[in-house]
Amino acid sequence: MLAPAILPNVPTREQIDRLEGEVLAAEAAGAPVPDIPTWHHFADGLVARTIFIPAGTLLTGAPHKCEHLNVCFGEIEVWTENGMKRLEGYNVIPSLPGAKRVGRTIEDTWWTTIHLNPGNERDIAKLEDALVEDSERLLNRRQQLPHTPMEALQ
Repeated sequence: MLAPAILPNVPTREQIDRLEGEVLAAEAAGAPVPDIPTWHHFADGLVARTIFIPAGTLLTGAPHKCEHLNVCFGEIEVWTENGMKRLEGYNVIPSLPGAKRVGRTIEDTWWTTIHLNPGNERDIAKLEDALVEDSERLLNRRQQLPHTPMEALQ
C-alpha cells in the first residue's frame, strides 16, 4: 500500500483517490479497519466533528463542500495546502472547499473539523450530507457506527 511518506510533497487528488481505493479494497478483502471513534459538538450556528485516530493509522479524509477549520493534537504526517507536513502537538489548519487529506498518525491524534451550521441541524446524517462530498464513504457510514456520546470522553 502506498504510504503518505512516499507520496509526493504535493500529491494530486488522483493520487489520494488511488490510495483511498487501495485502502477500501483492503478493507473489503478483510483487512482490519481502525477503530476511529467520532464525536459531534454543537453550539449556536456551529458544529464540530472530532475523531480519535490511533497511532500508526493510515487514512484519507472526505473532501468538504465549504471552507472550515481543522484543529489537531497529536503527531500526524498529513497533506496540507502547503504540501505534506509532519504536525506535532497542537495545530490549527484552515481548509478550502474540495480539499482531500491523506495522513498517517505517528502518535495518537485528535482531529476536529469546525463548520458553520446556520440551520443548527442536529441530525448527523443530514450534516454529513450537507458538509462533505461522498458522505457514504465516511468510516462511520461504511461500518454503520453509532454516534459516540460525549460521556465516552470521561
